[in-house]
Amino acid sequence: MQPRTFRAPGRVNLIGEHTDYNLGFVLPIALDLATYVETRPSPDGLIHVFSEEQQESYSWNPAETATLQPRRQWTDYVAGVAVQLALHGVDLPPLHLNIRSEVPTGSGLSSSAALEVSTALALLQGRDFPPLELARLCQRAEIDFVGMPCGIMDQFVSVFGQSNAAIKIDCRSLDYQAVTLPPDPRIIAVNSLVKHELGASAYRIRVAECATAVEALQRRFPEIRSLRDATPAQVETTDMPAVVKRRARHIVTENERVGRFVEAAANQDAPAMGALFLASHESMRDDYEISCEEIDFLVSAAAETDGCYGARMTGGGFGGCTVNLVEARAVPFFNETVRNRYASRFGINPFIFQCVPGPGAAEIRNIS
Repeated sequence: MQPRTFRAPGRVNLIGEHTDYNLGFVLPIALDLATYVETRPSPDGLIHVFSEEQQESYSWNPAETATLQPRRQWTDYVAGVAVQLALHGVDLPPLHLNIRSEVPTGSGLSSSAALEVSTALALLQGRDFPPLELARLCQRAEIDFVGMPCGIMDQFVSVFGQSNAAIKIDCRSLDYQAVTLPPDPRIIAVNSLVKHELGASAYRIRVAECATAVEALQRRFPEIRSLRDATPAQVETTDMPAVVKRRARHIVTENERVGRFVEAAANQDAPAMGALFLASHESMRDDYEISCEEIDFLVSAAAETDGCYGARMTGGGFGGCTVNLVEARAVPFFNETVRNRYASRFGINPFIFQCVPGPGAAEIRNIS
């Protein structure tokens, strides 16, 4: 039997950071960088997983999938998806899964969702499964098995990504729309190649702080179910701890920025789009406090470079990538300038690449 290969992309979120678990709006693109899982039957009756990146293997009996426990390793993303499929009533076949990924880990480009979605497709082996339920299942794997209280953005865009378009997602209703981007500005990601350990713990703290803000708001405005429902004026006039108010301020203003960014894109107004990038980063830096020295430097260096409309951190925070909106003519100069300035300051040669919106997850079918 010929091997089968399944692909799921990483993503760059253009704007709408940490709004997904507050049931707000996000605007990611699926990348042409992806995770690939090649499968072939396993004659010994077990599921064998091998990661080319990690150079590690993991095996288990499919009949015992529902009893798997987290190991606090990369294998949790694979095992968590398998557990969710088993709980969903899917009989998992014995397989060899060989994982190869182009999505750098720790970069804020959602390597985890790319791994989860590609693993789910590989284990399903082409069986019909509703795309929205697939995204939800992979999100549950990350929440329940990995232990990260994430929103659905990453898994959603990995499933529903479209070539040449961003995807505006309503994280409450899960309605979405394709957003065509202006043809000239290029989306350039700069990977700082740093990831501070504070990221995972701070993420959980931010989720809790947002819940505290909602509780405070509900005492005055009972109709509010999440920060998605609150206005900046309501946040500013509600009594809550100063830190919690700053967190809420970021979320409610970031939701507004998503809508304004979509409007600017429709008007092909690259300067307005870039200004929203910068405003978003300032909010993440000052109110949500999820940036770091290296990322702030990259954003400042980009903003000072001719031809760059704006820059911001993308992803969970404390390292990873910036996303930059750059005139097409200026891309070579931008890349060289930012690379040299960052290397001079931190002694690190950043990885810089153009982000091309790509399609969502699917099996790669050989055409003979």
